[in-house]
Amino acid sequence: MVMKNCPPQFQADAVALYQSRPEATIRQVAADLGINPETLRNWVRAAGVSRLRGRRAEVPTEPPTPLEAENAALRMKVRELEEEREILRKATEYLAGETRW
Repeated sequence: MVMKNCPPQFQADAVALYQSRPEATIRQVAADLGINPETLRNWVRAAGVSRLRGRRAEVPTEPPTPLEAENAALRMKVRELEEEREILRKATEYLAGETRW
């Protein structure tokens, strides 16, 4: 997918998606959206977004059962896919001239 001028809302949505996925890299999020990783990196820098390096130490009260862990992972993946779908839907509408941005 080649976009020369992405609408500001698409850029903001892409940065928000990157922020919402702390385990994902810029390269992974850009691939999911079909954009160049350097483009997303520039948008993230321009938005002033930064993420902590490493992970925060969390002390779970009880380790989750395998089923609970799988459910949590699946819920997170569904959220990610819904966000990506919405961003791509908006980009498609914009490119088709049906902009509602």
